[in-house]
Amino acid sequence: MYGHYDLFDFSIVFEKIIAKIEKDGDVYSYIREGENERKEKIIIGKGGRVIVNPIEPVNLPKEITNFLQIKFKEPIFSEPKSSVEVYLTFPIEVGVFLAAKKNIDVLDIFSLNRPKFSLYGNPRNGIICRYWQSDIFSQIPEVNHLKEGIMLLRVTNTSNEWIEISNVVFDIYAMKIYFDESMVSSKASVNIASQRVAETQFIAKPLKSGMSKSLELYTARKMPVVGKKFVMEWGL
Repeated sequence: MYGHYDLFDFSIVFEKIIAKIEKDGDVYSYIREGENERKEKIIIGKGGRVIVNPIEPVNLPKEITNFLQIKFKEPIFSEPKSSVEVYLTFPIEVGVFLAAKKNIDVLDIFSLNRPKFSLYGNPRNGIICRYWQSDIFSQIPEVNHLKEGIMLLRVTNTSNEWIEISNVVFDIYAMKIYFDESMVSSKASVNIASQRVAETQFIAKPLKSGMSKSLELYTARKMPVVGKKFVMEWGL
């Protein structure tokens, strides 16, 4: 499903969602149908490619936030002065891009997941986050790669205490996503400083060799990257 397609030969099926391009002379119609929604856009041109890949999951139903909160179904107790790797899941949004020569633009975004949002912090100074709940896995889990990605999370406790952590919050603009025919993945770390403070960041490495790097939405939109790390200062 993910990959590069010719403009005149584009048709994909994501479960109940169908996206395709129909040609009439030099006029192309991009059509997406499914989930009680139909979207159509007109494309005028004689060439180009379509790129489909998983993107940062903060764009639907509209751009509300650039933060992702992953809530653990069961909390983690981290040993003092330790570092352990676990696996989580994260939601997937699908980006459809138009590429011609050196220009790339966003054509469409859709998802098989219904987005939920949360507030991290207090109502006055907290931040709105895209919300996702995940189990903790010791091995790579089996998931539907059209709906969920797999995140390798390195949990490092630099304090001298046992620390309970029940969620992680990320600045999604720095997210690096990789994919192949059976998996979507990302790597990240959380460095715990105290009972209430930790720092998260993404790691630009695939989960396994041979995976392709997703086109990042902020790159396609020519947006500057604000930062790579996020400090969780309102509790873990």
